[in-house]
Amino acid sequence: MADLFDAAAKKRRDAYKPLADRLRPLTLDEIVGQAHLIGTGKPLRLLIERDEVPSMIFWGPPGSGKTTLAKVIAQLTKSKFVELSAVMSGVSDIRLAVKNAEADEKYHQVRTILFIDEIHRFNKGQQDALLPFVENGTVTLIGATTENPSFEVNAALLSRGKVFVLNKVSNEEVERVLRRALQDERGLAKRYATEDGVIESLAAMADGDVRHALNALEFASKAAAPSRGKYRITLALVKEALQRTHLFYDKSGEEHYNIISALHKSMRGSDPDAALYWLGRMLEAGDDPLYVARRLVRFASEDVGLADPNALVQAVAGYQAAHFLGMPECNVHLAQVAVYLALAPKSNALYEAYGAVREDIRNAPNEPVPLHIRNAPTKLMKELGYGKGYKYNPAFDGPVDQDYLPEKLKGKRYLLQ
Repeated sequence: MADLFDAAAKKRRDAYKPLADRLRPLTLDEIVGQAHLIGTGKPLRLLIERDEVPSMIFWGPPGSGKTTLAKVIAQLTKSKFVELSAVMSGVSDIRLAVKNAEADEKYHQVRTILFIDEIHRFNKGQQDALLPFVENGTVTLIGATTENPSFEVNAALLSRGKVFVLNKVSNEEVERVLRRALQDERGLAKRYATEDGVIESLAAMADGDVRHALNALEFASKAAAPSRGKYRITLALVKEALQRTHLFYDKSGEEHYNIISALHKSMRGSDPDAALYWLGRMLEAGDDPLYVARRLVRFASEDVGLADPNALVQAVAGYQAAHFLGMPECNVHLAQVAVYLALAPKSNALYEAYGAVREDIRNAPNEPVPLHIRNAPTKLMKELGYGKGYKYNPAFDGPVDQDYLPEKLKGKRYLLQ
């Protein structure tokens, strides 16, 4: 009887599972978007088929299939799958997982795949605790991250595995998943009809995040009204389901720096349209407008400089406007600055000059100030030659022949323009 009750309970639990979980691929061929890794004859697929899976890190955007791929690998290689979340787990959880893995290998000859979601959130101590067990093969580590593992995973752990980059899933592939969801018995089982354009809109607005697209489809299906024997999913329901409170953009992660780099290079390349686009990507994703304004101020001197001194005036005014108004009102002021800087003539003479100065200071940091340009407020200082021979420029009608640099740097030119 207990088995019957367990089966009924499992059936109820399965019915309550989110659509994305119910439709999670069970084979490599069901996974969309990663043919470069798991297509026929590709190295990762061959390793899986040979049951020679190494420790590895999956790096890719949200909804690209990192967790799904790890679970399929565990199933195909007949390994025990243990999942930890870096947000919720600590060193004690790692030790327990390792202890169980050792027992499974010893008594049952079953290997363990330890899957750690958001591994970039593990601190150095947690990563160090994991390292020896990855190194000696007690567990096969599969980590998943949306962040560049070069920055977020320590070098020792990274060197024990292989990084595989998962691509953003294309709109066409997301559409294929959504159509399967409407037909599949694990999904919505043909109980729903869709208005023209629903699938395409869902895929476009999900922007490569398969899980997000399926969640939105499920939300819309639950709100759908009956029509001719089926529930009808409309574009209006889809737009409500896909009201996006965020863009894929981590304000402290790699994407942040990728986009600010794109903004800088677009302005440097004198492309105002691209500058506006990347500026919008930052502001609409909720980045701090004052951070953006500070970068524009820096750019005004670093890349425009003396070619148009008014660029700095514009950039500082933009910063002040952003400070006074905040978002969303300041977006147009920052847009004005970005366009001005993109269209302005460019000169990096100041940037190069200061870089050369910094290099000389590092190589010879204590060059003495020439005596003739030192102040001499006391008698002793005058007797020591401070200020002796100094030529007061306003007292001369023409140019004054006088050195101002230290002796070892006499005649050095930093500002080249």
